[in-house]
Amino acid sequence: MNRLGLIFSSVLVALALASSMLFVVDQRQFGVVYALGQIKEVITEPGLNIKLPPPFQNVSYIDKRLLTLDSVDTEPMLTAEKQRVVIDWYVRWRITEPSEYIRNVGLDEAAGASQLNRVVRNAFQEEINKRTVKELLSLKREALMEDVKKEVLEKVKGAKPWGIDVVDVRITRADYVDAITESVYRRMEAERKRVANELRSTGAAEGEKIRADADRQREVTIANAYRDAQKIKGEGDAEASKIYAESFGRDPQFAQFYRSLEAYKSSFAKKSDVMVVDPSGSEFFKNFRGQVAPSAKK
Repeated sequence: MNRLGLIFSSVLVALALASSMLFVVDQRQFGVVYALGQIKEVITEPGLNIKLPPPFQNVSYIDKRLLTLDSVDTEPMLTAEKQRVVIDWYVRWRITEPSEYIRNVGLDEAAGASQLNRVVRNAFQEEINKRTVKELLSLKREALMEDVKKEVLEKVKGAKPWGIDVVDVRITRADYVDAITESVYRRMEAERKRVANELRSTGAAEGEKIRADADRQREVTIANAYRDAQKIKGEGDAEASKIYAESFGRDPQFAQFYRSLEAYKSSFAKKSDVMVVDPSGSEFFKNFRGQVAPSAKK
């Protein structure tokens, strides 16, 4: 029984020793083997590897993928004309030499990101100081980003190389500080209101002009129509009078009868009209009785 326990314990110790000596490097990482605090070996290829058990040797991993660093600083920068602007940017970078990176920067990606953030911001400040806001927002923006990238590369590949490569530097936003932005928005709003009021005034004036012209044309049209109507009516009345005169001249008795009919017609123009007379003694109804008024005999 004791022998079986000894064998079992020996197997466990062997497995523990083997697990402490074996390690796997992922294809997305560098494996850095340390021996008593010194870099012993840098493994760049993925796979299973062997090292001495701790504390003789230890291993740490560093990401070899393309990393992104976004700006987090909102402090304004001064342009060539002393305008305060805030920019947002990002940097694409990767670790290429793990040994140099560990010696000159740090043991993990966060250390490199912290130092790179400071270098990139200083480079942006230097380049923005040379340019105006118009240049910052125009096509010269590409030249600015190239100059910043060049300065950052000179810094990280200088006397003490960082063991990294900066792939790209980009500006994502460039804007005035909040106080200036609010002022600009107010000026823009005031200008738009001024233009809108000017357009409304012009439109109202044009509307009044069109309405006045339409009213004038309406009055002219009505006046011309009334003139023509009166002319035609006058001609018709003259022709009617001529016909009446010829008819009445041929038969005066008929003329008197016709005038009496017109008088009856005018007297009873409405259904509600009522006239109370004495038919026997009234000159008004003599034509109905076949009598002629004395005035007609003369």
